[in-house]
Amino acid sequence: MQLSPVVTLPHRLGTRAAAVWPGVAVCVVIAAVATVAGHFVPILGAAVPAIVIGVVITLIRRPAERLRPGIAYSSKFLLQCAVVLLGAQLSLGSIARVGLESLPVMLSSLAVCLAGMWIIGRALRIEPRLRTLIGVGTGICGASAIAAVAPVIGAASSEIAYAVSTIFLFNVLAVVIFPAVGHLLSMDPHTFGLFAGTAVNDTSSVVATASVFSAAALGYAVVVKLVRTLMIIPITVTLAAVEAHRSASSGMSLRKVGTLVPWFLIGFLVVAVVNSLGVIPSGAQDFLVQASIFLIAVALAAIGLSTDVAALRRAGWRPLLLGAILWILVAVTSLLVIWATGGLA
Repeated sequence: MQLSPVVTLPHRLGTRAAAVWPGVAVCVVIAAVATVAGHFVPILGAAVPAIVIGVVITLIRRPAERLRPGIAYSSKFLLQCAVVLLGAQLSLGSIARVGLESLPVMLSSLAVCLAGMWIIGRALRIEPRLRTLIGVGTGICGASAIAAVAPVIGAASSEIAYAVSTIFLFNVLAVVIFPAVGHLLSMDPHTFGLFAGTAVNDTSSVVATASVFSAAALGYAVVVKLVRTLMIIPITVTLAAVEAHRSASSGMSLRKVGTLVPWFLIGFLVVAVVNSLGVIPSGAQDFLVQASIFLIAVALAAIGLSTDVAALRRAGWRPLLLGAILWILVAVTSLLVIWATGGLA
């Protein structure tokens, strides 16, 4: 009898695969279309078109019942797998080189953003999960941070969709405005790379912003942004602890303590360490990074397909205002700390 779970495992896996593959296939097709769109319009990336296509399809016709298990699987498990693969972009060497210079800017802007999220979000009467998603998306790294935090706090699809769309809007504005600010302040490429890497969120938008300023600013901006991705870990673990405390009816058991760290964050760290050791060939590293980007698009397509559009309408203008205020706070804080540490003349 003890072996029965092992004996029946292939059957259970087959049953599960049969249940989820139709919905996963639909999400993969949407992600493929979104990836092509992102190739022609790089500032979009694949994430935003994927979620928009999913929402538009939902407005026209709700997905059939047989697609829902695969959509749910894509929006949760595949999203977590994407976070794991994000670790392939980082190495301990790059963290050590960039961390010392960029850490004061990153920590200051993140602290101001999270404080603003809590104070201003409460003042605007924004639902806690939505303001948390907008806060971590603005303060850390856009869709990647939202992807990591959403399952921990139990965010609804409509909240994820609103947060991703809000972050994207201000990323577009950053591409237009930030290079002009950099030239106005007579920044050199290195300084602007630090500014763009800490004040812009998604990688595609960091690349676009730094490229508009100068090709020399691009490399450093991307590395700063990737190091900034590490802030996902302490923030997600802290939120997991808060959620566990909030839902606990009694004291914290050893089992509860062990579940505070989501499995996908452990996977993220393992992949980053393995990459630091040089075990992953450069070709495989590129593949893993692209796979992560594609899986995020698959997951966001699923989130778009399961979005409650009426809930988006009910959210109104307040979350957008919160996103605008936090975006300004992060940018201003980054500039002030760069100036205070001698980065600006």
